[in-house]
Amino acid sequence: MTPDEYCQNKAAQSGSSFYYSFMFLPPERRRAITAVYAYCREVDDVVDECTDTGIARTKLAWWRDELARLYAGSPQHPVARALQPHLTAFDLKHELMLDILDGMEMDLTQNRYLDFANLEKYCYRVASAVGLLAARIFGYTEVATLGYARDLGTAFQLTNIVRDVGEDARKDRVYLPLDELARFGITVQQLLDARYDDNFAKLMAFQAARAEDYYERAFAQLPAADRAAQRPGLIMAAIYRTLLAEIRNDGFRVLDRRTALTPIRKLWIACKTWVRA
Repeated sequence: MTPDEYCQNKAAQSGSSFYYSFMFLPPERRRAITAVYAYCREVDDVVDECTDTGIARTKLAWWRDELARLYAGSPQHPVARALQPHLTAFDLKHELMLDILDGMEMDLTQNRYLDFANLEKYCYRVASAVGLLAARIFGYTEVATLGYARDLGTAFQLTNIVRDVGEDARKDRVYLPLDELARFGITVQQLLDARYDDNFAKLMAFQAARAEDYYERAFAQLPAADRAAQRPGLIMAAIYRTLLAEIRNDGFRVLDRRTALTPIRKLWIACKTWVRA
């Protein structure tokens, strides 16, 4: 199996919505973004699948060393080897790769966020940094596009947080800022007990509105000159905003279930957005 095939399999197996946004790209750009996505999956899987924090730290430390080898020209892992040809072509910054790794390490040391300022830092590392890498791969001519990519990444992560409230709480991870839980009269125990009430609905409506605000902030920054190149991001935004609307329409029933769009619906949204964007 070649490094590119390894990354392709990693992306396809994940079932992520991101996969649908890659489909329309030219081969070189598709290989590059698939390799970036495979890297994200590899380091995220370390945190999600290792029950021993010490082992997880060791594996992430290995990836930190592997990034150094990658940018020195001697990678070992198939994902890093797949990334290597694209580093210069698409200006894939070492510090952005490290930001993603730092975000994954935060999940090993922090499972609560006092306020949104702290959560926003996490969102930047695990999502906005990915968006900035993706924007470089998709192609851009104006620096404002990087602001778009950063805010769009945060919007995606905030959508994930809304979708996964119950699932995350059962893993002892609460990404909803604690000061906002208190403002709406919600306790962590209520999340664990999957108890719905009007206050919880209001809290989640507040979280969803923040995500929507980040989508709007992102779109406002995207220059017309770069819109066509950035269509993969717009596809992702269309899929994620549809998901957010489904969650809202279902009354934010996110404590005991996980809302998802079917693959055929994601494909339909992807095709429609590619044509219209």
